[in-house]
Amino acid sequence: MASSSSSPPQSSHQFLTSVLSRRGPSALPYAEDVKWMIRQHFLSLADAFPALHPQTAAYTHNDGRTVNLLRVEGNIPMVYLQVTYYIPIVVWLMEAYPRQPPCVYVNPTRQMVIKRPHPHVNPSGLVSLPYLQNWIYPTSNLADLARNLSLVFGRDPPLYSQQPRPNLNPNSIPPRAFRPSSPHRPAADRTQVHRNAVNRLADRLHGDSEVLRKTREAEMEELFNAQAVLRQREEQISKGLREMQDEKEGLELQLQMILINSDIMEAWLRENQGKRVMDVENAFEYSDFVSSQMLECSSSDLAIDDVIYALDKALQEGSIPFDQYLKNVRMLSREQFLHRAMSAKARATQLQVHVSSMAQRASS
Repeated sequence: MASSSSSPPQSSHQFLTSVLSRRGPSALPYAEDVKWMIRQHFLSLADAFPALHPQTAAYTHNDGRTVNLLRVEGNIPMVYLQVTYYIPIVVWLMEAYPRQPPCVYVNPTRQMVIKRPHPHVNPSGLVSLPYLQNWIYPTSNLADLARNLSLVFGRDPPLYSQQPRPNLNPNSIPPRAFRPSSPHRPAADRTQVHRNAVNRLADRLHGDSEVLRKTREAEMEELFNAQAVLRQREEQISKGLREMQDEKEGLELQLQMILINSDIMEAWLRENQGKRVMDVENAFEYSDFVSSQMLECSSSDLAIDDVIYALDKALQEGSIPFDQYLKNVRMLSREQFLHRAMSAKARATQLQVHVSSMAQRASS
């Protein structure tokens, strides 16, 4: 049993988007994962049969429950004896749609009567077709259902007019009394409609695949950039580890040298502990006269550098007059030149002696 209340007139797209997106107590009782499919079924039906319009209405079940459901109401064309007639129908989408078939009723006007008996329509107007009995989710849809109704009703019309006409069998040929005043429209070609539906589906799939491809390309580009950054950081970390390893080895070598020198110093201290302190001047012995002369010249040269530095400081502080500073610096410079010349001569002599010694060892 059904009682209906039509929704306000508006475009099918806007109406379906509005009612299927409702949430809360006013939401329609359809599963969220099939609402998009329901919307597509309605749009395909509207393309094939513009006289059928979607609505929302209250449907009362046999147990008394009342629910707000989607339905389609309007006229579907049928061709009977090469004449086009229009049958008013109502298609209710039950709560389990599209996993379960809809309920289809013929909706006769006051001038129409349901044909009895009819193989596919009972006295209450409920339609039973093989297409509904063999409903297959998700391939079955409203557009194909409407085409099937048009084909079956064209073989055996379910309605006839109550107004008697001479030489007219009311159980056979439906009169033009229930044909609306709208212009004649031929039945849609099934092959062309199928081709159009396939083309629309292919276009949608192509668009979705393009969007998905661009999204995946952007994600891959981000991953490649992140991979390049990670590789660069890996190289930096590896370089840092190598430098730290080299530094560690160098520190370990220095530590070994320090430990060896510490052992030598400790051994020397233990050996010389308690002995008489020797004079620093006599701590080193010269191997020859040239070495002694070279050491004396070098020490005198460095001592003169210290004296000149002290004179510079004294001049800056005003401790000595400038003429005395020049006199002392001139005298010290002359003496330093002699020490440096003698040191260079001693170094040359020492080098010549060393070369001669090496030549003698080589010849022997």
